[in-house]
Amino acid sequence: MKSRLALLLSALTLTVPAVYAQAQAPSASATRVDVGARRAPASLEDYLKLPQYANPTLSPDGRYLAVSTPVKGRLNLAVVDLETRKGTALTNFSDFDVLDARWAGNERLVFTLGQANSPTGPGQFNGGGLFVVSRDGTTSRKLAGTIKESRGNNSRYRELEMLRSIPGSSDEILASGNLRADDSEDVYRLNLLTGRSTLVSSDRPTRTFGWVLDNKLVPRVVNSQVKDTLTFLTFYRAAEDQPWKEIARTDRTEGTGFRVLGFMSDNRSLMVATNAGRDTVAVYRFDPDTKTLGELLVQHPKFDMGADSQSESVPGVVTEPDTDRVLGYVVDAERPQTVWIDEKEAKTQAVVDGALPGTRNTFRRFPNSARLLVQSYSDVSPAKFYLLDEGKRTLEELFSSKPWLDADKLVEMRPFLLKTRDGLEIPSYYFLPKSYKPGDRLPTVVHIHGGPSARADHWARGFGYLEAEILASRGYAVVLPNFRVTPGFGSKIFKAGFGTLGRQMSEDHEDAAKWAIDQGFAEPGRICMSGASYGGYAVLRALAKSPELFKCGVAGLVVSDVEMQATSLAGDTARSPIGYQFWVTLAGKNADGKPAFRETSPAFMADKIKAPVFMYAGADDIRTPLEQTTAMVRALERAGNPPKSVIIKAEEGHGYGKLENNVDLYERMLKFLDDSIGSGAK
Repeated sequence: MKSRLALLLSALTLTVPAVYAQAQAPSASATRVDVGARRAPASLEDYLKLPQYANPTLSPDGRYLAVSTPVKGRLNLAVVDLETRKGTALTNFSDFDVLDARWAGNERLVFTLGQANSPTGPGQFNGGGLFVVSRDGTTSRKLAGTIKESRGNNSRYRELEMLRSIPGSSDEILASGNLRADDSEDVYRLNLLTGRSTLVSSDRPTRTFGWVLDNKLVPRVVNSQVKDTLTFLTFYRAAEDQPWKEIARTDRTEGTGFRVLGFMSDNRSLMVATNAGRDTVAVYRFDPDTKTLGELLVQHPKFDMGADSQSESVPGVVTEPDTDRVLGYVVDAERPQTVWIDEKEAKTQAVVDGALPGTRNTFRRFPNSARLLVQSYSDVSPAKFYLLDEGKRTLEELFSSKPWLDADKLVEMRPFLLKTRDGLEIPSYYFLPKSYKPGDRLPTVVHIHGGPSARADHWARGFGYLEAEILASRGYAVVLPNFRVTPGFGSKIFKAGFGTLGRQMSEDHEDAAKWAIDQGFAEPGRICMSGASYGGYAVLRALAKSPELFKCGVAGLVVSDVEMQATSLAGDTARSPIGYQFWVTLAGKNADGKPAFRETSPAFMADKIKAPVFMYAGADDIRTPLEQTTAMVRALERAGNPPKSVIIKAEEGHGYGKLENNVDLYERMLKFLDDSIGSGAK
């Protein structure tokens, strides 16, 4: 087994990096191409409407399938009995999407609420909370309220989060929450029928979060934060009655990551993800008694595994439900890939890939069921879901997430390496319309993801992928560059963003536009930038910094005044010391030693912005509050260049959830782009 394990890990380490696609070289007779003259694309509704099914998950016994489906314009929860094929709608929220639905035994589902369509990936924002519903829909309970409720009551948000189910029980789970202290999370045994919680972690350090349970479900690892800093500690105890001891200390201003992923089979050694002494985060065996790293379990030369440089979880280790036995490893590379160390899983993967060629195929097994749920998707094929019954040796298609979209309406999401002027090499993507021919020069949009310290653009999914597919269907080339401070690509790229907000970070966006010109598909003078959240900030900063390169800007959910963002109680950033400290780290210090907030704020650069601007916001956004958009609009008006359009949607937050609002947004955005750089441009 050891030799086979070494072989498989070597394959993952050495052969996973994909060959980066290259665009066609510039043609000597490059042709300007206008949007408009092409076959009619799919409607905006087809791209923007919610999937008919999403996020399916099997019950532990394999009989019931929980799935998200549109109800009242939001993703709500339903369950299908796979024996009778009868479905039951379980929720009917109209203001939030159901997120992170998980089975508690075979009888109940636990979930939280949030915003699925967000530029930084699905988030809680005003949502959160914890809810439980029986699989037949007859009983339900709110276990913890939402962030919106606590803000409305002007009270402290009391959070509960499911840690894991308890084998053999549908009535109780283990959960973490700050019920006992505002700044610390504890572990509770939570009764789903009564809502009653029983404290499990009575003895703990201060300012705790991120509990890890051992193989017997005893909480034995926890993280802690040094007050008002970005320094984090990890504590371990040898047994439930033993004292806590510090086993690791990291500082996010240094880009060092350390995350305990779980206990090894001996219930003493730990599996950890860290970039100590290296660039990318890798997974190791760790001895908590000696505080030393042991065997390297898996690594990748370009992508983090298990955690990123800010210790946030990323794909890395696949474990067996209930036992937590390691089955394989996943790397979220240009295209995600899996290497199995379990021979049974490797054989199953080969069977599935043989039956479903040309797509990314994933599956999960449950100990008490011969049924496996298979997901199959690609950049030009929305997710389809299948039921693999190993006992009957059958593979049955259950449903497609978006059957109205197919390869005729979607274009390839092409990887490339963005080489910045100071030598970074950052994995990124670009899209070309189906009508593109070598030598064509196209109007081009550079779309910047939100965060900024979030890897929001992944292969075949995410806010940027959706927008790029829409724009490519209308004849635009689209570049989705990652940039310094984007996590997931190693500490060098991540740390390079510290102190560079509006400076080198913006130069990365410029380098992406210049790359597209050099590759021959982008026409100089017809390049626009778009983005939301940090991406909205990046648009405004680029129009002030690089007016010769970007001829227009689509700025959504913007940050326009960095100091206001970091300090205003209208949003959630100022309520978090971590949030404030991170903005200080990102902006750097000025000559007076103070945070360089004003120097990096587009609201104070409006007189330099001459290009047309399109803006949009959600009236109820608490991540980048409406005051940010209002401040920028007023600054542009004073400078004599008011935005061409400003869209503010009521009852929307950090991203639009309602179909009609998204359709209106993109109809008006496309008209703006057409007038600025498309066939309607002068």
